[in-house]
Amino acid sequence: MAKRVLIAMSGGVDSAAAALLLRRAGYDCAGAMLKLWAGDDSRCCSASDAEDARAAAVRLGMNFYVFNETERFSRSVVDRFVSEYRAGRTPNPCIDCNRCLKFGALLDRALALGYDAIATGHYARVSYEDGRWHLLRGADRRKDQSYVLYQLTQEQLSHLLLPVGAYDKAAIRALAAEAGLQNADKPDSQDICFVPDGNYVNFLQAYGHIELREGDFVDRDGHVLGRHKGLEAYTTGQRKGLGVSAAGRLYVISKDAAANTVLLGDDDELFSRSLLASQVNWIEPERLMRVTAKTRYSQTEAPATVTPLPDGTARVDFDEPQRAVTAGQAVVFYDGERVVGGGTIERTL
Repeated sequence: MAKRVLIAMSGGVDSAAAALLLRRAGYDCAGAMLKLWAGDDSRCCSASDAEDARAAAVRLGMNFYVFNETERFSRSVVDRFVSEYRAGRTPNPCIDCNRCLKFGALLDRALALGYDAIATGHYARVSYEDGRWHLLRGADRRKDQSYVLYQLTQEQLSHLLLPVGAYDKAAIRALAAEAGLQNADKPDSQDICFVPDGNYVNFLQAYGHIELREGDFVDRDGHVLGRHKGLEAYTTGQRKGLGVSAAGRLYVISKDAAANTVLLGDDDELFSRSLLASQVNWIEPERLMRVTAKTRYSQTEAPATVTPLPDGTARVDFDEPQRAVTAGQAVVFYDGERVVGGGTIERTL
């Protein structure tokens, strides 16, 4: 059993409660925050967040560290966010952050400092059975965060504790309040942490120096339906803000970066039965198998068959067509409570 644990603390109640639970279980713990974004214009790792995290650590009798990872975050998460939008895709930066920072940089630092494991406040669980580590859904399905953790490896899982995954949110807040943690009622963070006002298009222009190029809205027959403001301003399934007059409702079906066009269609055209995923990570042994899968964090998973392909990609065939499958987002596979793996959606088939 891991004895010395470095706990990723964001200033929120979940990571503070993770520290509380591990301290009560007898672990030798310290808290750590990753400073990811320069300046104080972030929804996470701000100066006030650091103060909240440090206060929780002090309350629990732990040392507290702040590690500067702004350069790695900019290179591995934010720059990729910009390049994916530039390529006409819709990325999920939280997944990139988990892979590169929380379970990459932080784990590297923890092991170098002599810690046995890291812990986070994610609502998921880790188990070891039949000679293999497994990632499980959080006990509270409403808060389950296993979707954003599908890229974890066996090595990372072997050094990971997820103590809040066995609880629901109400119980976690109650535990924190009972222990006198001042962030017990702190609201959950929302949206993209490095886009504090939620306007990602403005961010792409200011930080990524992307110049929006107008182009054509088209239908499947190639008819021009109007002009769009720039590919980066749209995502699959979008209906509002198109500025196109039509007899019925129109939705963004897909984007073509090479042609600088946005394909519009009715709701039926948003549905697809199959997709190709790249950068596939397998937590369970790789094989053709029946799973349930979902293509968005908030989506309910659906029955599907996943087929590994020789080039490291995978084909996913759903029993029923799925709505608004979006290139750049993640598709995650489940076998009951276990996360089988997942990958990045390349395209529908």
